[in-house]
Amino acid sequence: MIHQTIISKSLTSSVAAFFDVDNTLLPGEVSERRFFRWLWCRGVIGWPEARASLWWLLQHLPSLSLSPLRERKLYLAGKPAQVIEPLGEEFCREHLCPFVSPAAMRQMEGHRQAGHMIVLLSGSLDFLIEPIATALQVEQWFAGRLEQANGVYTGHFLSPFPYGEGKRHVIEQLAQELTLDLSQCYAYGDSPGDFDLLDAVGYPTVVNPIRGMTRVAKRRHWPIQRWA
Repeated sequence: MIHQTIISKSLTSSVAAFFDVDNTLLPGEVSERRFFRWLWCRGVIGWPEARASLWWLLQHLPSLSLSPLRERKLYLAGKPAQVIEPLGEEFCREHLCPFVSPAAMRQMEGHRQAGHMIVLLSGSLDFLIEPIATALQVEQWFAGRLEQANGVYTGHFLSPFPYGEGKRHVIEQLAQELTLDLSQCYAYGDSPGDFDLLDAVGYPTVVNPIRGMTRVAKRRHWPIQRWA
């Protein structure tokens, strides 16, 4: 069963609007990078965790991509969940929720008025996404879940990991479970990590494009929006 949180009552819409979070709902720097700095400033993490992440990345060269670090959170390895998750919620309430794009909220409200299901999809940490979903009264959300051993993070994500092809897998399973018609659904994302999500629906929109997504959108004739 795919991880999901249902905040409202049972949903009957056959159309969904899927929203990426980082640099889509939340313009600018990715949420987890900000969270890393926040933990660093509080002394929760430091050079040992940074060195562990760098060493693991160097072992996985020659790839120049930072994608491996998306799937390994070594800076949290060995940290107890009962300490980190409340800090994540505090950080989210103070530094993320107040900065959701007004344009994104208007778009979301338009979908609600049309009777569409709203779904958040993010490769970020689940305890950073849940407070945003709750604040926005979003019915369902999917995010990265860290593996735990005896209440301590291992640094590895559990499957499915909703990034890249993982996002397509999540929405295809969701469509099967809830009888969604993906050809009538909408998706909003900013980066190549959202390509599979955008390609899977009938109405994709590239928002705040980065890393070549402007070219991709023009080539695929996908609309582009700027959400400040």
